[in-house]
Amino acid sequence: MRLWVWPWELRKKGVLGVNERNLRYLFEFNPRSLYRLADDKVVTKSLCSRQGIPVPQTYAVIERFGEVRQLAEIIGDRQDFVIKPASGAGGRGILVVMARENGLFKTAKGEMIRLDELQYHVSTTLSGLYSLGAQPDRVIVEQRIVPHSMFDQLAVGGTPDMRIIVFRGSPVIAMLRLPTRASQGRANLHQGAAAAGIELDTGRTFGGVYRDRAITRHPDTGAVIEGHTIPHWGEMLKASKNLSELIGMGYIGVDIVLDAYQGPVVLEANTRPGLSVQIANRAGLLTKLALVN
Repeated sequence: MRLWVWPWELRKKGVLGVNERNLRYLFEFNPRSLYRLADDKVVTKSLCSRQGIPVPQTYAVIERFGEVRQLAEIIGDRQDFVIKPASGAGGRGILVVMARENGLFKTAKGEMIRLDELQYHVSTTLSGLYSLGAQPDRVIVEQRIVPHSMFDQLAVGGTPDMRIIVFRGSPVIAMLRLPTRASQGRANLHQGAAAAGIELDTGRTFGGVYRDRAITRHPDTGAVIEGHTIPHWGEMLKASKNLSELIGMGYIGVDIVLDAYQGPVVLEANTRPGLSVQIANRAGLLTKLALVN
């Protein structure tokens, strides 16, 4: 049995590669002038809020280094919150605070950190450590999403999300991304998260991927990842389509989380969505994209 395949064999099975994704879909259907609408999360959230698309509540946007000293006032007495770069990518720079104990902040990783460590993280984020192109950035302090109870055995240390690929206004493929110990609570596959495919018409999970290999169970909990129906799935598809049309891009990935109290909440739009969704779904993207007129 071969441990490799020829490129023509992958293409015959409808697998979309990075170069073809960039040349045939990103360059052709995503006008460069519109990238900021998706790459800057402050702008994306503002657009969503005006159009009634649910997003996490924003507590503050920090734009200058002088504001870092006011972080304690910005946080106030909130017990949990998220600090994230406005122009970050791949989950880098996102700091989730789950609780406060004895003047310290407990992160999603289980670490206890001081206020000055939070301030340092904000400062490095402003300097562009996590931004696209290492450009100076802004920092968003926002509501922490409380995961729906259905994910109790399907995620470790973080909040799962649904990645829906939308092409020319039509959802074409989707997956449920599941945090693991390796991903340190993040739902990003390249950082070690797992994923399951999602049937577009039913919202049921199937297939699966972890570190670019097919799986059927969560790598940490052992829970079977297929056969789960995502609540409010129709609302998620509608939100992803609306956001795609709002931003004006033809090929994007929309990340949506399921809050225990609010239901579906849009986290962000991704103008360069990865291709592991094909492994999770056991299906190539080319065939699905060809169905969209």
